[in-house]
Amino acid sequence: YEQLRVSGLHAFYGESHILHGIDLVVNRGELVTLLGRNGAGRSTTLKAIMNMVGRRTGSIMINGEETMSCAPHHIARLGVGYCPEHRGIFSALNVQENLTLPPVVRSGGMSLEEIYSMFPNLYERRFSQGTKLSGGEQQMLAMARILRTGANMLLLDEITEGLAPVIVEKLGEVLIKLKNKGLTIVLVEQNF
Repeated sequence: YEQLRVSGLHAFYGESHILHGIDLVVNRGELVTLLGRNGAGRSTTLKAIMNMVGRRTGSIMINGEETMSCAPHHIARLGVGYCPEHRGIFSALNVQENLTLPPVVRSGGMSLEEIYSMFPNLYERRFSQGTKLSGGEQQMLAMARILRTGANMLLLDEITEGLAPVIVEKLGEVLIKLKNKGLTIVLVEQNF
C-alpha cells in the first residue's frame, strides 16, 4: 500500500520558493533515492515531509492521513524517522546512552540486541563517547537511534557524504537489510 504520497508540494523559506510542485509516491517496503545536484531541493523535500520548512502548500499523505497541518512530532508518531545531514547525536553521551535516549514513538522499535546485530561496530564501541566515533560510526548511530523509536519509514539525508567507500558499502548493506525487513526508505544522495 502507499505509505507516502506527495502531491503538488511547494515549499518556501521566507521569500525563497524552493520546491515547485513535487509529486512522489512511495509504497510500503520500497527504497527510493532522490538524486540531484546541490540546490535541487532534495533535502528540502525531506524537511517539507517533516514540516520543518518555513511554509509549504500542496498535500502530503502518510499512511493515508493528510499531514499538511501536523506538527513534526505528530509526523514522527506516524512512524516517520528523519535522519538529517548533520546527524544530531549527543557527543557527550556514549553509544549505548545515545541509543537508550530516543522516545518510543510507536511500537515495533528495534531492541538493543537487534541494533547491535545489525551494527556490530556500534556494539564494539558501545561505551565510546559520541565525539570519539568515526564519521561512519556516527552515521550508523544516527540511523540506529531512529530504528529504536519504532519508525518504519526512514528519511535519510546524504548519509554517505564524506565517508570512505568501504563504509558507504556497509551502509548500503544495512539499507538492503532494512528494506528486507519491510521498512520504507527515502534516501537523498548525490552520488549513488
